[in-house]
Amino acid sequence: MLLPLVVPALVVGVACSLLFLGVSELAEKLQHVLWTDLPDALGVGGYSSLWMIVMLTATGILVGLVVWKAPGHAGPDPATVGLASAPLPPFLLPGLLVATALMLAGGPSLGPENPIIAANIALVFWLGAKARPAVPPALWVPLAEAATLGALFGTPVAAALVISEALAGRKIRGSLWDALFAPLTAAATGAMTTALVAHPTFDLGLPSVPRPDGGDLLASLVIASAAAVLGMAAVYAFPHTHAAFGRLKHPMLMLPAGGLVLGLLGALGGHLTLFKGLDEVAELARDPDGWSAGQFALMTVVKLAALLVAASCGFRGGRIFPAVFVGSAFGLLAHALVPGVHPAVGVAAGVLGILLAITRQGWISLFTAAVLVSSPTIIALLCIASLPAWLLVTGRPQMQLRDDGTSVR
Repeated sequence: MLLPLVVPALVVGVACSLLFLGVSELAEKLQHVLWTDLPDALGVGGYSSLWMIVMLTATGILVGLVVWKAPGHAGPDPATVGLASAPLPPFLLPGLLVATALMLAGGPSLGPENPIIAANIALVFWLGAKARPAVPPALWVPLAEAATLGALFGTPVAAALVISEALAGRKIRGSLWDALFAPLTAAATGAMTTALVAHPTFDLGLPSVPRPDGGDLLASLVIASAAAVLGMAAVYAFPHTHAAFGRLKHPMLMLPAGGLVLGLLGALGGHLTLFKGLDEVAELARDPDGWSAGQFALMTVVKLAALLVAASCGFRGGRIFPAVFVGSAFGLLAHALVPGVHPAVGVAAGVLGILLAITRQGWISLFTAAVLVSSPTIIALLCIASLPAWLLVTGRPQMQLRDDGTSVR
């Protein structure tokens, strides 16, 4: 039963990774043109306040045109879609991928995860049904989701954790590892393809945590819980900001208005608060003492507001990567306020709390927080810190809306 799934899983893993890498490469080249070549040619600062406002507004206009004119309007309202969803019709995908590439290049605070997963699920579901009609159609969705998660994070562990969480409470045939066999194969293949082509790393290079003590435990508990509360503030504001942009009723009004607000936020918080946030997090981590507590606080608030606006006005993108920046800046804020807080403990606990609030997925929050600091000793601290943070977020509204604009619980 399992052996016939190996080849499809391998093919899906490679294909999903290549689509992700292709969109990312296109976005990076376009970003270089928009933020380096073009301002240099015009003789203006690439990250001047004026250029940030102009570029974010222009990005809103371009994405608005795609959403308005593309077949199927580049997919459903992203505020109503989670990390994985039902397969989309293939005719939606060109508009969705173009809107995603423009968003990644233009600077809004969203990541590639949601639209790339949606595109890969749609393509794998459609092509798989044609190429291998004997394979149950329902199998293609977890294969594509796992492969894309493996490609995004550069490791199959995140995919295994997410799929395991999705399988909780379901009746499965055989053992859990039987159910995970094909998705894990696809995830490992996607991760290896990404590693061979792009050499990604999530390790921020922060100083390793020595043997943890009571101070580290207290810091992780306080920071994770405070970050969860901060994240929940954005979650509770989400329906209201979405409704505010929704009153404009047209993508050529909603997205340019959102782009203008994002440009103003970028001018306030600085260029590190732009884009999906992973490169910017690495820059913060290279010098944890290079900014004051006030600067870290400003970046935390501005980035969270930018994430809220970008997710509300219609930009196609995911919320995990910008939330990582918010959590990292919040953790470094704690280190700046209390130097005794180890920067790796602050970053990991901050990311954990924010992701629990934004994603409501415990395993992926723990995994992401742990892998950022690459310190085995911190895992026990994070597991303990996740308990009060989870109590603060569970059962409450999620950062996802129903079609009527009310929050999913």
